[in-house]
Amino acid sequence: MDFTLTPALATVIFVIACLSGYRYRHVWKAEGPRWQLWLFGAVAALCLGVLGFVPMQTAP
Repeated sequence: MDFTLTPALATVIFVIACLSGYRYRHVWKAEGPRWQLWLFGAVAALCLGVLGFVPMQTAP
């Protein structure tokens, strides 16, 4: 089975990573609940890991 990311899907994942990182920083500076730090940090890390290790689809 061939796992590749389309450019549109990669863009959506990147936007989710950026928004999660922004929320992480906002909660961190406000000294908010720890569970939110873990949640937003894990989502951002997962998204960036997928973008880093799953290949992009190439033009046919």
